[in-house]
Amino acid sequence: MAKVGVYVCHCGSNIGGVIDVEAVRKHAETLPDVTVSRENLFMCSDPGQEIIRRDIRDGLVDKVVVAACTPRTHEPIFRKVLEGEGLNKFFFEMANIRDQDSWVHAHDKEGATAKARKIVDSAIAKARNLMPLEDKYVDVTKAALVIGGGVAGIFAALDLANMGNKVYLVEKDPSIGGVMAQLDKTFPTNDCSACILTPVMVDAGTHPNIELLTYSEIDSVEGYIGNFDVKIRRKQAYVDWAKCTGCGDCADACPVRTPNEYNAGLDNRSAAYIHFPQAVPKKAVVDMNACINCGGRKIGSETRISKKTGKPILAPCERACPAGAIDRSRPADPNGEILDVKVGAIVVATGYKVMEKENFHNLAPDSPNVLTALQLERLISATGPTGGKFLRPSDHEKPKTISFLSCIGSRDHNHHTYCSRVCCMYMIKQAKLLKEKYPDLNIYMHFMDVRTPGKDFDEYYTSAVDMGIRIIRGRVGGIDMLPGDKLKVMGYDGDLAQNIEIEADMVVMATAIELQDDIKPLAQKMSLTLDGSGFFKELHPKLKPVETAVEGIFLAGCCQGPKDIPDTVAQAKGAAAAAAVPLAQGRVKIDPTISEIDRVKCSGCGICEPLCPYGAISMVAENGSHPRARIEMTQCKGCGVCTTACPSTAIVLHGYSENQIMAQIAALTA
Repeated sequence: MAKVGVYVCHCGSNIGGVIDVEAVRKHAETLPDVTVSRENLFMCSDPGQEIIRRDIRDGLVDKVVVAACTPRTHEPIFRKVLEGEGLNKFFFEMANIRDQDSWVHAHDKEGATAKARKIVDSAIAKARNLMPLEDKYVDVTKAALVIGGGVAGIFAALDLANMGNKVYLVEKDPSIGGVMAQLDKTFPTNDCSACILTPVMVDAGTHPNIELLTYSEIDSVEGYIGNFDVKIRRKQAYVDWAKCTGCGDCADACPVRTPNEYNAGLDNRSAAYIHFPQAVPKKAVVDMNACINCGGRKIGSETRISKKTGKPILAPCERACPAGAIDRSRPADPNGEILDVKVGAIVVATGYKVMEKENFHNLAPDSPNVLTALQLERLISATGPTGGKFLRPSDHEKPKTISFLSCIGSRDHNHHTYCSRVCCMYMIKQAKLLKEKYPDLNIYMHFMDVRTPGKDFDEYYTSAVDMGIRIIRGRVGGIDMLPGDKLKVMGYDGDLAQNIEIEADMVVMATAIELQDDIKPLAQKMSLTLDGSGFFKELHPKLKPVETAVEGIFLAGCCQGPKDIPDTVAQAKGAAAAAAVPLAQGRVKIDPTISEIDRVKCSGCGICEPLCPYGAISMVAENGSHPRARIEMTQCKGCGVCTTACPSTAIVLHGYSENQIMAQIAALTA
């Protein structure tokens, strides 16, 4: 016969302020097999845990029920208490009378107390039927994969590599650096972005433990924590990177012009190009979507000999390359090269994009003088299309009046309801930089409200006001294009309580931050979920901000939500530290509350296989027998879907067996 100890927690006033804890305790001691029933202000505190330890040591209890808060955060604490006293830690059951009772019935104390009795009844009924379980372990591959080569991915990769781990850093563009590599300066110190980013890019590119895989994408991810099998697709660059010296002669020779992504479409690049001047690795690629196959030199075609000169007919890029790195006779491989790697942990740091201005039809998106804030970054950058000169795109004249618009696409029910967090600060930064360089420039900034939470951020904003930058509290409703490349900004001034119109030479919009369009397929490959705002969802917003629902996969940077550079770096370091834990331990623990198949009972119907959301079930024939289901324990998450679907009752979910569940139902319905 079980000896069940019941411990009811007040949780301060969270539970005790609603539920009659003493009444629940007294009720519990009347139930069968309950040998001890106690209450405490905080059962999770040291004194509270000591009560349980003492009862176990005295031989009063061998099964423990704690009626308190959520098992998601507190179950491990109490299991550790049992384990420390020599009991099987799975002889523990938690009754959640806070989240499921006192919090939702705060205005019905009598009803909440009655419900608490039922919840405790159910937990005790299950506790009487608990069976011992043992943790399982699997070995870990001492290597990590970092997806995304922006500032988050670079710092995560460097931290993991510095701990002695092999790291594969995968970036879809030809160079690492991400959006930060496009910025001119960073707030609130106005550091040169390239000056602080380039050294860490070089560190990542030359680190002996980091294998840089740029111009590459994730093809598939299979496996589980400690043992992920990843296929990486290296796109064909049409340039032999082993020979390429990054001189850029091929780009100079290429006659094609196509929009330059690095400069946010403000100018054009050639089809053969190097991503940007400080690229790491600094290697050329040929954009085959833009290439016009000069001289009939299609990729994979045989080299023809000129009848006039007797020399081979080559494309301009081939002729210009002094290292012989471009040979268009080589066959095209649109699928690229597939690399198979095994890693123990994955950090996802895929970054973000900003909304395009074309999404906002009322804000004159067709005007070349209406820019996104990222375009302005490129316009005023020394490596930008004007060499850092502040010129209006339509006529290359210096603007006299500029208007900044905040919250374009953010905090907007027509687009995104969330705040993009960094827009206020980077707009203030851009305005300050322009005002310092061009004191006679008239600058108007339209804000719903100015958000400056951060170290030295509010002082930064105040200094902008002191410089004569006009802050207008109110939204802009529309922009009209006027003759002479002028723009009429129509908005509302909340301080004047009236509509206003400003004639500007240039308008800069702080458009919302959002996840890239190609991330959803990647999320599906890794079984990751997105939150309501469209970003990767963390396991817990406060307690597990870098973990995901898939063990062994962690998040860093703006792919989890908008954040500035300091927060991005901090989260990247946190993700690296969390990912390093299983790599350092050498093995990972598998929770035994997973499903197991009785192969004698299994009829081989296969119903369970497609239902498993984690792909843990496969049909396997052994010794020529009829195929029957098999569960991979490392992939099973104990969701119980297969258990409920099996018509032969051949699947048991340990920790939630049929007799345990039926006992709980009987207690709840008695």
